[in-house]
Amino acid sequence: MTKKQLEESVAYLKNKGFDAPEIGIVLGTGLGQLVNEIENPIEAHYNHIPYFPLATVEFHTGKLIFGTIAGKKVVVMQGRFHLYEGYDFLDITYPIRVMHQLGIQKLFVSNAAGAINLNFKKGDIMLIEDHINLQGGSPLAFKNVAEFGDRFVDMAEPYDLDMRNKIEKIAKEEGISLKKGVYASVVGPQLETKAEYRMLKILGADAVGMSTVPEVIVANHLRLPIIALSVLTDECDPDNLQPVNIQEIIEIAGNTEPKMIQLFKELIKTI
Repeated sequence: MTKKQLEESVAYLKNKGFDAPEIGIVLGTGLGQLVNEIENPIEAHYNHIPYFPLATVEFHTGKLIFGTIAGKKVVVMQGRFHLYEGYDFLDITYPIRVMHQLGIQKLFVSNAAGAINLNFKKGDIMLIEDHINLQGGSPLAFKNVAEFGDRFVDMAEPYDLDMRNKIEKIAKEEGISLKKGVYASVVGPQLETKAEYRMLKILGADAVGMSTVPEVIVANHLRLPIIALSVLTDECDPDNLQPVNIQEIIEIAGNTEPKMIQLFKELIKTI
């Protein structure tokens, strides 16, 4: 990755009409309905944006969408990239750097995750307070990282406290149950074994998924305030483990998404 590549990606999008977005939003697996809330949308397919990776997962459509939500300019990433698709950490986080160069000042991230904490149930929404990186690498571990920011990035509070407090208040006002917890990010694409679920619980994880952490690390590198929500789509009880049904996971994500959209829309109004 070079600064020149980033400049070309950004120039292409500005030319398409992506004009100074304030908020970037990353949509996770099964969480695509938010795009219906975008007014006056302008779309750019990933395969047309210079130096952008291509989306391969069938649940992701692979485009950036610019427009307004609740009166604020947003750029929404419909379809994200994962290690399990064969991408590297620079591919996965390249769109975050592009959105930052376009002008975003806040980043919202969503994902579908499995509940490790057995007090959490399918269909719950969890506000990520902290994470555990079990992906075996970092999006900052490349030779010329110093050209883009500090090599050693503090992660004492990776998720913005102000936005977390605001979204908790919104959830209370809207009557939406909002859990809080620690998200563990693994490589995938295979699901966890019973022993691995037990390990994750011992490590202090409340939920597990295969995304989000690389984007969060890069957002912190860019000093970009970030908030992240997990839609919990399955219950990972090692003593009563049922074979996973991916279609059911997508369905639960879709059913819960309207609450997540409500939280994000109300949060946008406060920014």
